[in-house]
Amino acid sequence: MPTGYIESLDQEARGITRHEGKAIFVEGALPGETVEFVAYRRKPSYELAHAVRIVRPSTDRVVPRCPHFGVCGGCSMQHLDPAAQVAAKQRLLEDNLWHLGRNRAEELYAPIHGRPWGYRFRARLAVRHVAKKGGVLVGFHERKSSYVADMRQCAILPRPVSDLLLPLRALIGGLSIRDRLPQIEVAVGEQVTALVLRVLEPPTAADELLLREFADRHAVVFYLQPGGPATAFRFHPTNGPELSYRLPDFAIEHHFLPTDFTQVNHAVNRVLVRRALSLLDPRPGQRIADLFCGLGNFTLPIARCAARVLGVDGSADLVRRGEANALANGLASRVEYRVANLFEITAESLAGLGDFDGMLVDPPREGALELVKSLGERAPRRIVYVSCSPATLARDAGILVAQKGYRLRGAGVVNMFPNTSHVESIALFERFPGAGGS
Repeated sequence: MPTGYIESLDQEARGITRHEGKAIFVEGALPGETVEFVAYRRKPSYELAHAVRIVRPSTDRVVPRCPHFGVCGGCSMQHLDPAAQVAAKQRLLEDNLWHLGRNRAEELYAPIHGRPWGYRFRARLAVRHVAKKGGVLVGFHERKSSYVADMRQCAILPRPVSDLLLPLRALIGGLSIRDRLPQIEVAVGEQVTALVLRVLEPPTAADELLLREFADRHAVVFYLQPGGPATAFRFHPTNGPELSYRLPDFAIEHHFLPTDFTQVNHAVNRVLVRRALSLLDPRPGQRIADLFCGLGNFTLPIARCAARVLGVDGSADLVRRGEANALANGLASRVEYRVANLFEITAESLAGLGDFDGMLVDPPREGALELVKSLGERAPRRIVYVSCSPATLARDAGILVAQKGYRLRGAGVVNMFPNTSHVESIALFERFPGAGGS
């Protein structure tokens, strides 16, 4: 059985070693360890493998907190000390910036991180009725599988939500539509927890009674979703508190629907918004663009700093929610929203939005390629880029620095998803007088 020394982690938290000229990606191995491994997939230039014995463990190896770790696909890094997780993600960000974008940040920002457990206020749980396992399963998928993990608890969900896993299994097992309910979306707000049931058939009157009793007993709100996200409606109770999250530093409360995109980690998001606003430094009288703005996570804090803000997003529903939140927070006079597909933006359509003193960009995993390519002579002096993919951030940074006259003033990781391999980050780009743009 081959043995290897683990040099680093890849973007999926697999240990990297080399054997007979090949890169070997070893699941379950950590940097600094010597492990025995068995390959399960072989390609000409690399192999995928499982660690079968840790010959010499890392000092950063810890006992996973969750009994389902290794089977459940919700986490991949519980065996690594939380501080070491953050350091590994910072190295991954630096490696991507250099190898993909040929950039090194002038400053590495202190990582943004929070508590490693009970942080996940948004989750999508799969549901399956599996008779040979005793009934209904509710949880995340097993690693690299369509099967649902047999979960009885979850350490990354808030405790009240984790405690609902077994009661939900019993509830759905008693419904007539248990084979026609494939998913539950969880959204936790300041005052209420919402559970969106994806129903492929309408529940019967008896099912509805069971759902109402469960909601009342466990103090949750059920939504039913018969089709796409836009079809979700509040089932029971029909009245009561709405979902919201607060940004106390800016005296802002965002209301949202359970199917809207919001950050999963409310505590870390608060620090992220504070960091982004500090780097952007909006001033009274300035005009700022918030692109890929969603329902206004950054838009309204920028407006609270007395700047005028244009928020642009491709989702008309989120833009409407943003407009309502601007009004509710007394900021409508400083905020304008527009609906536009920023993946198809051109230099002409970007110029049509007007001039900006600063820009905040928060794209999905695909990044903001067309946007950065469209920046011209009138581009803003300062861009704060919030990223959920180090690879696309590095690609876009390469264009901003090499072609658009910006400097990468700083970058750092945001550990929005502790105990997973997911890496969020934030970067500041500045353009100085005399810098050109193409």
